[in-house]
Amino acid sequence: MTKEQRPVGEALRVGAAAIPFLASLLLLGVAVQTGQALPFAIGWPALQVFGYVVAVRKARGDMGHPLVTTQIVLHWLVLALAAAVVLGAT
Repeated sequence: MTKEQRPVGEALRVGAAAIPFLASLLLLGVAVQTGQALPFAIGWPALQVFGYVVAVRKARGDMGHPLVTTQIVLHWLVLALAAAVVLGAT
């Protein structure tokens, strides 16, 4: 990867990490209003913050590290499973 491509890749990884986090905050707002799935809605953003902090710290700030990529993919998987549960319930 060239030096010009590296900032673009890091920006894409940060964007990919932000989408499940924002979705978890949306779910938290809905869960507070309805009272359903409240423990999951509280725990998921907390686990994301903890997971990303530890992964980036272990990777020494390298967003291209496989540990950070795994953390991003893990939260996309949780987002997909949460969406499947919500869509299956309707």
